[in-house]
Amino acid sequence: MKTIDLPSAKRLPALGQGTWQMEERGAARAEAIEALRLGIDLGMTVIDTAEMYGEGAVEDLVGEAIQGRRDQIFLVSKCYPQNASRKRMAEACARSLKRLRTDRIDLYLLHWPGSVPLDETLDAFMRLKDEGRILDYGISNFDARGAQRVWSRQGGGGMVTNQVLYNLSERGIEWDLLPWCRERSLPLMAYTPLGQGALLSDPGLARVARRHDASPAQVALAWLLAQDGVLAIPKAGRVRHVRENRKAADLVLTTQDLADLDAAFPPPTGPTPLAIL
Repeated sequence: MKTIDLPSAKRLPALGQGTWQMEERGAARAEAIEALRLGIDLGMTVIDTAEMYGEGAVEDLVGEAIQGRRDQIFLVSKCYPQNASRKRMAEACARSLKRLRTDRIDLYLLHWPGSVPLDETLDAFMRLKDEGRILDYGISNFDARGAQRVWSRQGGGGMVTNQVLYNLSERGIEWDLLPWCRERSLPLMAYTPLGQGALLSDPGLARVARRHDASPAQVALAWLLAQDGVLAIPKAGRVRHVRENRKAADLVLTTQDLADLDAAFPPPTGPTPLAIL
């Protein structure tokens, strides 16, 4: 599987597992745990979650899924913007660690921009890193201008990623944010890489999928994995979806495929507001 290097010298698989809107109860919860464990078996060892997801319930689900396998996992979680002060971030991180049943979070992100001064947030990140409770830190849902503001602050150069919405139908970051990150060897994590439904029914995507005897979802993921410095984190709460996603990592798109996808989903021709879900 293709890998991505973080500025902190960690090497990660370019295809991980997201958990936003994962089922938190009953049989669906049990299958989600089984799906996460299968994903680990298949090499998708980056698992992304957040305190916001189910108000902690999804972190608890992830904590159960990774029991006995913690050292195999690169664990990502995120704190609310209102918890980004020195005191409240420490408290939020402690709650997440308890739910995740671990002593450290590999990558801790600010979920989206908020009102807490960036200098205080970065100081809070660095304190948690010094204490060993987090190993790396970063941001999420920051546009190019916002990422630049973080980068320019003391400690901002220590961030290792920006997690944003990115898929074939949401390519606005290619105008400014993605080039800015590439210039600094700063990988992007792409959430909702399969869009929210309409993307996968596009006839142009379907034509490319037929050439490879693949699903539209696999082609959409393969397109993201072909982008330099991008790590995709699709959610798959079912075992069959995990297997389907994993096969996308082995799908090689041709120059013609990429041209056809550009025609169906044109890249931006100017600045575009950052898309957020």
